[in-house]
Amino acid sequence: MPRTTDGDGTPVPQRLLAAATRLFAEQGYDRTSVQEIVEAAGVTKGALYHYFGSKDDLLHEVYARVLRLQQERLDHFADKDEPVEKRLRDAAADVVVTTIENLDDASIFFRSMHHLSPEKNKQVRAERRRYHERFRALIEEGQEAGVFSKATPADLVVDYHFGSVHHLSTWYRPDGPLSPQQVADHLADLLLRALRP
Repeated sequence: MPRTTDGDGTPVPQRLLAAATRLFAEQGYDRTSVQEIVEAAGVTKGALYHYFGSKDDLLHEVYARVLRLQQERLDHFADKDEPVEKRLRDAAADVVVTTIENLDDASIFFRSMHHLSPEKNKQVRAERRRYHERFRALIEEGQEAGVFSKATPADLVVDYHFGSVHHLSTWYRPDGPLSPQQVADHLADLLLRALRP
C-alpha cells in the first residue's frame, strides 16, 4: 500500500497534483512523462496509479478541483437571501478571483483539454455546462424581475463574461498593476453595466 502522506503530512494525491500542475505548466501536458511526475512528487508509479488511473486522470483532476471549488462558491452566492444583482455581482467577481488564484490550473486545462479522452472531455463539458447554467439562471432571474435588461439573451451574457474569465491566463500577471480583486471588480461591474435596463 503506498504511503498516504510524506514527512510533512502532505497527502500523496495532493503531492502528485502539485507536481503534475507545475510540470504541465512548465513543459506542457504532452511533453511531461509519468516518470517525471512521480519523481517530482517523490513517489512511485504504483502510487500514482493507485490514486489516478492515468496521466489523463491527473489532467482532468487539475481542472476538476478548480471547477468543484467554483461550483460550490457559485451555489453559495446563488442561494443567499440577497437581491439578485448582488448575488450575480458577487458570483461574477468570485469566479475571476478563483480563476486567478488557480491560474496555472486553468491555463493548463485550456491548453491541454484536447488531450483528454472522449469520456473525460464529455464529463468536463457537462460539469462546465452545469456551472454556466446556474450562472445563467441568476441572469434570467434578474431579467424576469425587471432588474436586468432582456435586450441581450442570457446565454450571450454568460458567454461574454466567461470569455473574459477564460482569457485571464493570456494576460494577467501577479506582478501587474491590478490585484485579483481589482480585476474581478472591473469585470463584474462591466457585466452588470451590460445588463442595466
